Amino acid sequence: MGVTGQGPQSGDGMEPYGADDEESAAVLRTVGRVLKACRERKGLTQAELGAAIGYSEEQVSSVERGRRAPSAAFLEAADRVLDAGGLLVGLKKDVEQARYPKKVRDLAKLEAEAVEICAYDNSVVNGLLQTEEYLRAVFGSRRPAFSEEEVERLVAARLARQGIIDGKGTTPAFSFVHDEAALRRPVGGRMVLRRQLERLLHVGQMRNVEIQVLPLDSDDNAGLDGPFHLLRLKEGTTVGHSDIQLVSRLISDRREIQILELRYGIIRAQALTPRKSLAYIEKLLGET
Repeated sequence: MGVTGQGPQSGDGMEPYGADDEESAAVLRTVGRVLKACRERKGLTQAELGAAIGYSEEQVSSVERGRRAPSAAFLEAADRVLDAGGLLVGLKKDVEQARYPKKVRDLAKLEAEAVEICAYDNSVVNGLLQTEEYLRAVFGSRRPAFSEEEVERLVAARLARQGIIDGKGTTPAFSFVHDEAALRRPVGGRMVLRRQLERLLHVGQMRNVEIQVLPLDSDDNAGLDGPFHLLRLKEGTTVGHSDIQLVSRLISDRREIQILELRYGIIRAQALTPRKSLAYIEKLLGET
């Protein structure tokens, strides 16, 4: 099955959404109804509420109609002015998730259900491992270029996904294999790459994370067709994910999953062991 992302539009910190992202639209409509009910209970007009919290009447109207996602600051201010008792503040998490592109939400949900996440990357460092400055450089290199609002939205979404590694409690087992080319490419410049390699060395010490490097001088590489993920879910099934050029695709067909599992097993065997890989990354860091 395929998954395509909803492209964000320019805005003022509260982004409009297209009707094709129904899940986000439903969340924003609910938030709008709650805000309107609180405002009317307080006896304020949209213009009066906007003036009290530092937003325009049009912005308040857009939120109430479910056309814009309110920022955390908007909800906090409205909750205080309307004496909502935390009702509006309690919606911040739902709104924050609705701000992310649909394909990111779909992938994040699967990652939250996974007991093991495996990934092969041959162009850039895997998104779950990227530093903020590195991922900003990745998004900044996209052509046609993203707007500043789009970049901020995508950065926030990716950083939120990374919480699955750094978060507390039970986390999945992770296996990352990077082609050496991805670790040598100076995305964002030499210092950005240095800090990215340092991040890999840090994460590679975690008990639930294994990072491997497939050297450029390796005679064989079963991953020449491009990067992919495998997510083994709690229920026992495995889902694949491929994000290449204009296509972001979740893969559930069992025959295709078997092919990806076979390839990943071969790629891991072709790569250096996790211990040797960390030593190799240290060597690359010294050369950078």
